[in-house]
Amino acid sequence: MTEQLDELYAHAHEKHVVVVGGGVAGLIAAWECAKVGMRVTVLEAGERLGGVLRSAEVGGVVLDLGAESFATRGGHVRALIDELGLSDDVVAPGTGAGGAWVAGVPGVGAAPLPKGGVLGIPANPFADDVRRILGWGGAWRAYLDRLKPVLTIGHEHSLGRLVRSRLGEKALDRLVAPVTTGVYSAHPDDIDPDVAAPGLNAALTRTGSLTGAVADLAGARTSAPGGAVLGLRGGMARLADALVERLEVLGAEVRTRAAVDGLERAGATWTIRLAAREERYEDVSDAAVDDGPIEADVVVVAIGEAGARRLLAPHVTGLAAEPARPGPVVEIVTLVLDAPELDAKPRGTGVLTVPGSHRAKALTHATAKWQWVAEAAGAHRHVVRVSFGTQNEEPATAGLDDDEAAALALEEASALLGVALAPHQLAGARRERFLQAQPAATVGLKAATAQARAAIQTAPGIGAVGAWLAGTGLAQVVPDAIAEAERVRRRALFS
Repeated sequence: MTEQLDELYAHAHEKHVVVVGGGVAGLIAAWECAKVGMRVTVLEAGERLGGVLRSAEVGGVVLDLGAESFATRGGHVRALIDELGLSDDVVAPGTGAGGAWVAGVPGVGAAPLPKGGVLGIPANPFADDVRRILGWGGAWRAYLDRLKPVLTIGHEHSLGRLVRSRLGEKALDRLVAPVTTGVYSAHPDDIDPDVAAPGLNAALTRTGSLTGAVADLAGARTSAPGGAVLGLRGGMARLADALVERLEVLGAEVRTRAAVDGLERAGATWTIRLAAREERYEDVSDAAVDDGPIEADVVVVAIGEAGARRLLAPHVTGLAAEPARPGPVVEIVTLVLDAPELDAKPRGTGVLTVPGSHRAKALTHATAKWQWVAEAAGAHRHVVRVSFGTQNEEPATAGLDDDEAAALALEEASALLGVALAPHQLAGARRERFLQAQPAATVGLKAATAQARAAIQTAPGIGAVGAWLAGTGLAQVVPDAIAEAERVRRRALFS
């Protein structure tokens, strides 16, 4: 048995895998290949690894600047964390701060987002927290959903059309749209309920109403509210750091500032061309450095959709070279504030906004949500993350310099939290820009993605991972990257 394992390892070591992209999907795919002995090179165009898992010091506190948590569904992310030895640092969001609020409600201002709903859809339109946002007129309109005959209910593929027809415009604009723009950066009209809320359409037909369907699904939940996400003490970026560390231990080469210009294939060998880069030498002006090409047996493309399609299309029959629709651009401005007035956690863990009511789409009060952030920040110091930009709206921070973006974020934070915050209270600010993939719940995207994936899998010696194929969120990206890495390595080793 030992001799057979040695032979398998030696065979694996003959194979060279190049992973284009050092985001979390690329790092996972690289690790899955390196585990079995394959030689691995990771090429990241930027200066840092991890993609949406990024952190930096802001106001003296090391904070997540991108993804700050992971969904627990499926258990895949938790299994990865356990395998990386980070189990002891898994933390749950705090429950003492209350849940999220919704701001910009006409005639109301801000109010707690009703509990027990699905994508903001309430189970009882006359519940006090629902009626506070909808008003009596909006609540009665939503109640008509219970009176509509079952025969008028069809299988609706647009969440917006479904809510609008069943519950009315107020429920759509004030409850559902804040959730989808905050979570998916998309309007409800563009969201497929079968993907965003599996079982909702079926429950609607079964119970005879949309609110009844929500009550039915809510009753079947196995986790308590707030238990659907977890985080890591010290930040989710530690997951990316741990992956890089494991890769280096296994002898993988991880290179930054290594942008791939193109792929060529001759027989069973891939040639990866790198773009020239600028290097600064002491006492010498910048000079272009032209890295030579790299040869590989397998290439895994792990970058954003536009770049991935550009590299893949010449080698994948039927794959378009351009995305059908670009994903949303989102900017997150992280603020560290000396603000004792926020000790009361006036808006719970954060705020979603009614579209069009504010320039920011959402705010997270990180020191109210995460105990480890509160401990790291210290007494009376608070961390808030202000998000801008959706699918159909450029971030309000676009075109501003960093100081101007911080000032706008502070102004929006003050409005959303209902607390006057002055510039002298700002201890630090950091702005990050993200070009997101289309949300997996976008209408029609599931079929289009399946078609693209099938086309890629017909091409020999190549694979692709990332949010544009898996869907946004670690709970989707992680298992997809593991599965795709298993597919390409199995084909390389055993075909």
